[in-house]
Amino acid sequence: MGSDAEVALGVIRAVHERADERLMELFHDDVQLHDAASLPYGGVVEGKASIQEQIESAPEETWLGTWGPVQPTEAERRMDPRVLSENDGEVVVLYHQRALAPDGERFDSPVIGLYEVRDGKLARAQMFHYDTAAINAFLERAREANASQTA
Repeated sequence: MGSDAEVALGVIRAVHERADERLMELFHDDVQLHDAASLPYGGVVEGKASIQEQIESAPEETWLGTWGPVQPTEAERRMDPRVLSENDGEVVVLYHQRALAPDGERFDSPVIGLYEVRDGKLARAQMFHYDTAAINAFLERAREANASQTA
């Protein structure tokens, strides 16, 4: 495994560990994050400054703001990444998105991440989710379960 794959895995590890400072260190200044537009945090975010601003001003619209509440333990944060391909600054990783709703419903779905590494930093990440409809349905049920428990 080369250094590009190590950068991609380092990003995944920082997300898993919720190591925000380390994550920002691994991002290229012009980093782009691409997620399916249908997801609550979907679309494209460009640049470290924009990512930091979004985290501070609208955390509920971020990946962590969406998944953090349904990943209360190490078991749900575990992604089990596996590098499928690495070639000239491009890395493909298969990992799992896991979660636990307040009512005990579990979620586990594969994701393919396509990562571009430039200058030893993550320059671009695009995630390909197996089933965005299933993700949205689970997240809605989790929100409903949380609301009923806090009511």
